[in-house]
Amino acid sequence: MTTRFKEYREKLLADPEVHAAYDALEEEYTLARALIQARQMSGLTQAELADRMGTTQSVIARLESGKRLPSCQTLQRLAQATDTTLSIRFVRRGSKKRRRPSPQADEAALA
Repeated sequence: MTTRFKEYREKLLADPEVHAAYDALEEEYTLARALIQARQMSGLTQAELADRMGTTQSVIARLESGKRLPSCQTLQRLAQATDTTLSIRFVRRGSKKRRRPSPQADEAALA
């Protein structure tokens, strides 16, 4: 991130309402990052993944944008198309603030 963007982001996140809305989207964007990483680790373009899944590139782009939540069936098809295993888990929320996972942690979760 550039310094100007970081400063702007910090200014926006100083507003409690903006910060709450930002945090509410964390799971969706974590999922979107995982979808992108699964595709990239498989060496596939969006078009190639779409072909393997029997859909279109624009559908893959919408999934990877984080603006559309996939169904479990779609996640299973994506896992099969990327030769990965889908693993969904529920983790109890602790009293400590959760850290955003690093891209390496996302990759390890896919392994």
